[in-house]
Amino acid sequence: MKVSAKAVALILCIFATFSPAKYIIKNNSGGSLSCMENISNGQHYNYRDAGKQMKNIYYGELQETLYCGCRYLEKKHVDLSTCNYRPRENPNRKSFKRTKRIEWEHIVTAHNMGQHLPCWRDGGRKNCSANDTTFKVMEGDLHNLYPAIGEVNGDRSNFMFSQWTNNPTPMYGECETIVDFKEKKVQPRKEVRGLIARVHFYMEKTYGINLSSQDRKLFEAWDKMYPVTDRECERDYRIFKVQGDHNPFVYEKCAQIVDK
Repeated sequence: MKVSAKAVALILCIFATFSPAKYIIKNNSGGSLSCMENISNGQHYNYRDAGKQMKNIYYGELQETLYCGCRYLEKKHVDLSTCNYRPRENPNRKSFKRTKRIEWEHIVTAHNMGQHLPCWRDGGRKNCSANDTTFKVMEGDLHNLYPAIGEVNGDRSNFMFSQWTNNPTPMYGECETIVDFKEKKVQPRKEVRGLIARVHFYMEKTYGINLSSQDRKLFEAWDKMYPVTDRECERDYRIFKVQGDHNPFVYEKCAQIVDK
């Protein structure tokens, strides 16, 4: 009788529950994983299919936008009153459509993920999305995706995150995220700075996306100043159920929260 690897993992997990010994199961690359990580049915998706999974992660208390904390009911129905959001003053605006819809924002931008790949040089993001397997996985990684109001997503563009003022002049109503178009940088609201830092650490560890010394210093400071929250732990757990892996920079700290 053949026994699947998942069945073996489950048996060991059950045995470990009643044993004082701690059982660690190795994955195929030799790294150690917890019991529950080995019985996940999750998988990675390309960007298009990842978008279809977002409803399985962002519901209930997590159903709000990254940069402004606005509640939304569906992709085309953002409740701007929940965050007192107002569209940015923009004399060149042609439409308000992006102020009213949800888009899936890459915390580590597609440009930053792909700019050093041959496919990017040969045709940019479109070419990488169509022809590069590694980029497809990065582009659809759910740990790096978060709902955002389309306007703010567009304004962020491929700018890097930064912090330059403790008294930001609001650009989007009462939303505290601001964009410096001249310097090409974004200062996110305080509530998500820690999350943003830990996503960058995850993308570096998982895909080898390098951080500059300046970015690393900033993100390490944010990681310490803005610790993992219960909401962030819940997000990580929901992503694990869908995609089958954790962000270790979140997961390990969630375990510490539980142990307290």
